[in-house]
Parts: sequence; C-alpha cells; structure tokens
Amino acid sequence: MDTTLTLLPGDGIGPEIVQAAVQVLDKVTGLYGHTIRYQEALFGIAAINATGHPLPAETLRACESASAVLMGAVGGPAGSTPPGSPRPEAGLLALRKYFDLFANLRPVKAYPVLAAQAPLRAELLAGVDLLFVRELTGGIYFGPRMEIGESQDEATAYDTMLYTVPEVERIVRVACETALGRKKRVTSVDKANVLASSRLWRATAEDILRGYPDLALEHNLVDSFAMLLMTRPASFDVVVTENMFGDILSDQASVLAGSLGMLPSASLNASRFGVYEPIHGSAPDIAGRGIANPTGTILSAALLLRHSLGWEAEAAAIEHAVEAAIQAGARTADIAAGQPALSTQEFTAAILDHLAGPIQ
Repeated sequence: MDTTLTLLPGDGIGPEIVQAAVQVLDKVTGLYGHTIRYQEALFGIAAINATGHPLPAETLRACESASAVLMGAVGGPAGSTPPGSPRPEAGLLALRKYFDLFANLRPVKAYPVLAAQAPLRAELLAGVDLLFVRELTGGIYFGPRMEIGESQDEATAYDTMLYTVPEVERIVRVACETALGRKKRVTSVDKANVLASSRLWRATAEDILRGYPDLALEHNLVDSFAMLLMTRPASFDVVVTENMFGDILSDQASVLAGSLGMLPSASLNASRFGVYEPIHGSAPDIAGRGIANPTGTILSAALLLRHSLGWEAEAAAIEHAVEAAIQAGARTADIAAGQPALSTQEFTAAILDHLAGPIQ
C-alpha cells in the first residue's frame, strides 16, 4: 500500500526529530510491505522568514493532498522573526482550525526503568497508562479576544472561554469510544464550581455518558485533578477536558514519563485526518546539537499509522521497539540521569535495531 505524508519539520529541534521518525517509518513500512512518499513544507519561523506567514497557502495545499501530517515543533526565541510579524504559534492554531482538528489524543505511559527520572516515588508510577482527550478547536484559545492597545482602554485585554453543546458532545464521544477499548473509565475535568462554560461541559458530558452504560464517569475540578495526577496517577484511564486545561495538564503529566520528550500526540478531525507531533516545544537551546530526544515524535508516527492509516500492527511494532530500546538501556541526555547518553541518531538506531516485522 502506498501513501503520502506531509512533513512540517518546523523550528528548533523539529527537523532533527522528524528525520528520526522518518527513519523509523521507512523501516517499519518496508518490513510490512508499504511505501510512503514524503513531501516537506514550510511551517513556523522558517515559513515566516520566507513568506511572511507561519502557515503559507502552499503548506496548506501540501497538507490537503496528504493522508496525514507529521510535525516537529514550532516557535523560537525572541528576535527569531522580523518585528511585527505573526507569532509562529499562530500557524499551529490556524492549522488546527482549518482542518477542524478538534480531538487531541495525548497518551502518557510510565516506563518502570525510567522511574528514577521522574520526581515521584516509583510506587506511584506503577501501572500509569492514561490518555488525555483534549478538545482542540474551542475554548479560550479560540474565543473572542482583545489584545492590549486594541481599544481606547489600553490597560485592558481579554480572552473568552466559549463552548457550545455540540463542541463538547463530539469530544466526549471520542473519549467514550476510546475508553470502550481500554479500562472503561472516563474522567471529565472542568471548573464547574466557578465557570459557566464548565457547567455546560459537565452537564453535556453526563448526557453523553448516558448512552454508554458500560462506562464509569467521574468529574474532577481541574485544580483537584492536578493534585491527584501527582498523588495517584495510576487511578486514571481516559481523561477528557477542554483546550487550555488539557494543554496544561498533559504537560504536567509528562513528568510521569520522565521527560517532556517522551510524549506523542495526535490531533484528529471527524474523517480521521490528523496532524501528529510531540507535545514538547522547539527547544532552541539544543537545536542543531544532535542530542534531542526523538521518542515523542517517533511515537507520534506510530499514532499516525494507527489512527489515520489504520495500520495497527505497524504502530504496535514501533511502540514495542521504543520500549525495548529503553528497556535495553538506550537513553538520550534528558532521561540519562548519570548513565551514558546517546545522540539523537544513536538513540534512533537503537530503536531501529529492535524493530521487527510480522511473524512469517
């Protein structure tokens, strides 16, 4: 089977980690008899500097013509774009909105051999395997806003957390359908004791869960959940929440895996078209040094195979190879904790060594 993927390497360490993921994709697709064609497009700072826009029309066309998109990272230090130019992160929000990528999946798994890298006691990490289902195209990131200086009152700015019932319904359904194949537990996170939008969220979640009698639903306030995530993380399975809460909480959860560099994500629309990327930023301080952890990007590639292409065996092969390499002692600098650290390329090679094809 042939397919086309669009690569958006982006900024900072993005090109390095995307290249690592491509190596893994090339090997696994070869083992399973597939062919992937790649097309690369400008995104983020590179796009701003070349075209004046973080998401040029040519990049959108390249994404439209592909089965899915694999992205690296976006953003950079102050002064990396011309004065007055758009923020590179604006391109990411525009990409999500254009393709209606409303469902963001962020799995968090704690590897026992990396327990020493996490700030929590090892016994708290046992059995941690949870999935954040984050609403991605609504809420405070997309609601009505005003920048400082845009009105006569130059001392005021605002952002609006706005949700509709249909927006909440569709993301909660994604969480429910996912939970059916896991431990059948859904935790909905909101701030219903204060926010009107959260009260709408909670009521809508309860309505949807009535159609899933096999699932257990619990509600947590976001501040309480943030504490419980650090004190009993293994008690959660599928966590569904709004845009900003999901952004913050899934980054917080990265400490359970030992490093922000470990975590992948998938951003999907109703047609299962997706943009796949690690949850970390562009890390400009280490860009070009060849020491970035490519795990989040490689696991994002596995999610791409599973969710947009339907290649479950190939996705599982990548995930098994990553875990086997880590189990065998492969470490990048962020998860080394005193052990010898591998370069990005050496770590990728270790994963490739553990990558196996179907049993004949």
